[in-house]
Amino acid sequence: MTRRHALAVFLAALAAAPWLLPPFYISLLQSIGLYALVALGLVLLTGIAGLTSFGQAAFVGVGAYTTAVLTARADTLPGWLAWLGGSPWLALIAGLALAWVLARAIGAITLRLSGHFLPLGTIAWGLSLYFLFGALPGLGGYSGIGDIPPVRIAGWALGVRGTYFLIWLFLLLAVWNTRNLLDSRQGRAMRALRGGRIMAEAMGVDTTRTRTAIFLIAALQACASGWLYAHMQRFVNPTPFGLQMGIEYLFMTVVGGAGQVWGALAGAGIFTLAKQGLQDWLPRLLGENGNFEIIVFGFGMVLLLHRARSGLWPVIARWAPIKREPRPLNMSAEPLPRRPLPPRGDVVLEACGLTRRFGGLVANSGIDVAVEAGSIVAVIGPNGAGKSTLFNLLSGIDAPTSGSILFLGEPVAGREARHIAALGMSRTFQHVRLLARMSVLDNAALGAHLRGTHGVCAAAWRADRREEARLLAEAARQVERVGLGAHMHDEAGTLPLGRQRILEVARALAADPCLLLLDEPAAGLRLQEKRELAALLRRLRAEGLAILVVEHDMEFVMDLADHVIVMDFGEKIAEGTPAAIQRHPAVLEAYLGTVE
Repeated sequence: MTRRHALAVFLAALAAAPWLLPPFYISLLQSIGLYALVALGLVLLTGIAGLTSFGQAAFVGVGAYTTAVLTARADTLPGWLAWLGGSPWLALIAGLALAWVLARAIGAITLRLSGHFLPLGTIAWGLSLYFLFGALPGLGGYSGIGDIPPVRIAGWALGVRGTYFLIWLFLLLAVWNTRNLLDSRQGRAMRALRGGRIMAEAMGVDTTRTRTAIFLIAALQACASGWLYAHMQRFVNPTPFGLQMGIEYLFMTVVGGAGQVWGALAGAGIFTLAKQGLQDWLPRLLGENGNFEIIVFGFGMVLLLHRARSGLWPVIARWAPIKREPRPLNMSAEPLPRRPLPPRGDVVLEACGLTRRFGGLVANSGIDVAVEAGSIVAVIGPNGAGKSTLFNLLSGIDAPTSGSILFLGEPVAGREARHIAALGMSRTFQHVRLLARMSVLDNAALGAHLRGTHGVCAAAWRADRREEARLLAEAARQVERVGLGAHMHDEAGTLPLGRQRILEVARALAADPCLLLLDEPAAGLRLQEKRELAALLRRLRAEGLAILVVEHDMEFVMDLADHVIVMDFGEKIAEGTPAAIQRHPAVLEAYLGTVE
């Protein structure tokens, strides 16, 4: 069975359910749809971006209370808001606008936090909004607002079945949008957040803007769920929008699979049905009433985190008889425009007097570096010599304490990494920084992030398909170029360490750089793989690319480099041709000890 066949069966079952099931189970399916819509936002926020939020229920409340006030209390609205009153659809637009404004304001503060401070921040604003719902007299206090009218379409008021179909229409549209988004340039940028800010920014991703976009999407989906909830229940009060419900939404996401789109539906369904079943059966077994299901859920979550840390959807998908097809590639797509390379021999990168201090430690002291187009410069030295710190200064990961850096004649010292990447500098890392659960192809395509222009909305509605085909074709060419074509659709985390380093080279080349920074690219490679890498770098040099390499393998460096810089204890102790460096007394002393 293909994925399309499985989806068709699922949609047919959804369409038949309200005609075959009694009202109680239709109500359960409505609740599952509403919960899944919120959990889907948390899939992006928590599962993809790694931003844990306990406050999504508050945004559900924003959508619910906005439509309750604008429809059930339209006669109390001030004159300047009267035009919004009475229409649930206008109330939806108003609610989404309000949620967007609140999410922008809250995100500007909360998303600056990291570690355990971030989830604590979401608890704080979630509780604040919850108590605000109960404290404002215009919102009905803790008694709530009733007599909310049903949604109307072409004058027809939606009943139980109509509301059911509307809820699932919203959810399926959100699923389609989310899948489109994740299978795009913007989706790769979102996934890159889990690989850390350093790697993402080096690939040209604006991490602050990307985190904000994810936060806004999750808030808007939660708001839409609240709007649907209010018109389904015809009544709202603060109870469903508190911290407990925020925790339950997070439970649903983790149970289904925090990084899985369909896991949001699975988690919401399993959680809702299990909760309902436990509420029915536990009092009968124990002979008394109480919130015993919470205790059972606590034990269940601990067991799940031990046995299925990725959630239940990957387990379901693994056992389901569904064929997994590789991502389609259009290698005939129009090639992306190429960056013009500087004339051979022109200085591409020039750093003078670079110094970096960390408190009393001087990691780099007065380092000078120059790299010309069409040349390979190697930086060598013992462990702790300051080579990787130098790379971080040059690529914008860190800012120098003093000194200057000119890249293509433009001063870049202290500029952000993504701005330097946009000028044409691309790099690999000493410790491999790949997205292990993404394919080799998608990891390479992340390197081409700055070569695309479409944003989140275009990706969600598939308006970026032509550009996406070009980006993937470029990534595929670079993967083939470095010899990983046979692993194109494998997960990057399944590759041996040496091939993961080669994949980082492909990702860097997908950026179409004029300067390539390689941090220990030969580490972990077998002899034949080193020879193939050296041959690739020679071809790149012949094409006019400037290459700066940090490497410990002396044989690899001496056979490849045109110019060698030697560092020790943060200082440059020698530079010259490979032959001259091999005879230099300071180099021999640094590597072999004092020369008699």
